[in-house]
Amino acid sequence: MKKTLLAVAALCAMTSGAAMAQQQDGKWQVRVRAVHLESDNGGAAGAAGVSINDKVIPELDISYYFTPNFAAELVLTYPQKQDVRLNGAKIGSLKHLPPSLMAQYHFTNFGAFKPYVGAGINYTRFSNVDLPAGLDVKRNSWGGALQVGFDYALDKNWSLNFDVKKVYIDTTINNGIGKFKIDPILLGVGVGYRF
Repeated sequence: MKKTLLAVAALCAMTSGAAMAQQQDGKWQVRVRAVHLESDNGGAAGAAGVSINDKVIPELDISYYFTPNFAAELVLTYPQKQDVRLNGAKIGSLKHLPPSLMAQYHFTNFGAFKPYVGAGINYTRFSNVDLPAGLDVKRNSWGGALQVGFDYALDKNWSLNFDVKKVYIDTTINNGIGKFKIDPILLGVGVGYRF
């Protein structure tokens, strides 16, 4: 992943000087991303063979810049359906809705290349749980979220975006199975519009 980030950064640095001159200074930014969700499948339940599938999901985020460097970002999607598996065999499904609120620091001295780091909180609501009789999951999860990424300005408003998040999501499966740590890594690419 580090090699990919370095390669993308080098490519952006070598592009035309016209893009390097772009200044984006609106207070609001909206991004749309395609995100690959890769679950950690940890905890006692993960050790017992419980897992959910990896998948690509859509993501929308809305950012507000308090200053050129400091922003808040609300990360949204719609409820995501996941297969629940035991030792690789599907035993059911569930949906989860995982909005996150991030505080970000944006580095502003690299021209069109605009890296940022973020940290915040995630709330996940589990619903439509369809598991074998006698099994259920805790419906709510609160956890931290970490983020690193960059925007690359194409003009005054539009940019390309690359973003990586680690989100801490867990639930408890009853009947002695225990804690299930989903804790996904979210790798996203997309476009942004700042105004």
